[in-house]
Amino acid sequence: MSSKLLALLLLALPLTAAAADPLKTPSKPKNMVIMIGDGMGPAYTSAYRYFKDNPDTEEIEQTVFDRLLAGMASTYPAPVSGYVTDSAAAATALATGHKSYNGAISVDVNKAPLPTLFEKAREAGLATGVAVSSQINHATPAAFLAHNESRKNYDEIASAILGSDAQVLLGGGQKYFDESLLADYRAKGYQHLTDIGALDTISSGKVLGLFAEVQLPWVIDNPESHQLSRLTAKALELLSQNDKGFVLLVEGSLIDWAGHNNDIVTAMAEMDEFARAIEVVEEFVRTRGDTLMVITADHNTGGLSIGADDQYLWDAALLRGVKASPDAMAAAIIAGDVWQEQLETQLGFTLESDEQAAISRARMQGQDVLSSAIKTMLDKRSYTGWTSGGHTALDVQVFAQGPASGLFIGHQDNTEIAQKMMSLLPKPKKAAAVVEPTAPSITLPPEAPVSEAPLVNPVVPETAQPQETTQDDAFNPGSDVSQETEISVTTH
Repeated sequence: MSSKLLALLLLALPLTAAAADPLKTPSKPKNMVIMIGDGMGPAYTSAYRYFKDNPDTEEIEQTVFDRLLAGMASTYPAPVSGYVTDSAAAATALATGHKSYNGAISVDVNKAPLPTLFEKAREAGLATGVAVSSQINHATPAAFLAHNESRKNYDEIASAILGSDAQVLLGGGQKYFDESLLADYRAKGYQHLTDIGALDTISSGKVLGLFAEVQLPWVIDNPESHQLSRLTAKALELLSQNDKGFVLLVEGSLIDWAGHNNDIVTAMAEMDEFARAIEVVEEFVRTRGDTLMVITADHNTGGLSIGADDQYLWDAALLRGVKASPDAMAAAIIAGDVWQEQLETQLGFTLESDEQAAISRARMQGQDVLSSAIKTMLDKRSYTGWTSGGHTALDVQVFAQGPASGLFIGHQDNTEIAQKMMSLLPKPKKAAAVVEPTAPSITLPPEAPVSEAPLVNPVVPETAQPQETTQDDAFNPGSDVSQETEISVTTH
């Protein structure tokens, strides 16, 4: 037998086995989880692979992103905002299946509300929830939970989320929920938590968990907390109690914030925790067999380059040795004269004379300048490049597993991700038509004839069509379809 024929037979074996013994999973999922790595362009997942590589082995190990890769998605907003999206317009696309302007929270270009995946899920009797590392009224979760003409209206969005009736709300944002608003949430049955450890005491019911004033802390500065993966596991536990199913949003929000800061070590730590949350959901999908998970990014942030300065190098090992974020390092060494040893311990390497001089100068100019100098030094040492402190128009990856995951193979627009997920929701049951009793027949005496003009069919003016329509029950593959934070970042 020739080697070519043997190779063809070996390639055919998995297909033959699959045809003979198909996976016993439903064609439509009972539950759906959409996971968004905010700002996680393709360079981030590649960098993460090298960051996680085991230097003691010859091969480069695959990550969860490599295992689940299905396709790509375009991210551009409505034409009024050009080609480069912000998180609000991108989240609106992923939540509603429609394009809108940058800054829009699930409203169209005329600022009219657009039906969301969560709203359609609730109409079908499913539970909904979010687990994010930003504040829960930030752009991405807001687009799934509320409608607003501007992402910057944080207080309005915090109030509007109450109307979403989502069962699980986990993340940050305590500063936007005053006592009066919290009383309204409690009146609707929410258990309000501010200590993440208290989640262990919650076994059922609605929960509003606000575990930071704004965003959750950087992962690299809290390496054992695993906050996003803990929130994800608890959300799955609570939502899966609904017999009809659920839809959950999980966002690794701070990947984007680190990207805006051009902070490679912090970005890799945020990627690591997002990957951990994905693995929590992946295990749920694998053991249940009735759950679809779809993972993507809303856009690419920072124009990350794995390799820079005309060198064919990227030093992942150096980055793995850094023990704190540049923000935390700057805060620790800004005061006092003895700082070099402390900084070198956190960096994991000894400063060169020119690096020591640059850090000394930056210390005299304040914490923000010092943090920036540390990031620049790490970029130069590791050969990491950046093209922007904002977003870029790059396509992003799509990852999927579970029933109907094949829908997400290949290229698609971000609006199609929402449309496909909406098409998988169960149709809401319509109420049975009420038959009115028939009145008895009564014969009336004829009226006196009246001279009238002959009747003609009235002309009814056509109703103006809305600019955009909601998604049909079945997905048609051929259809067209400013950041406030305590961390120093720009508008996301």
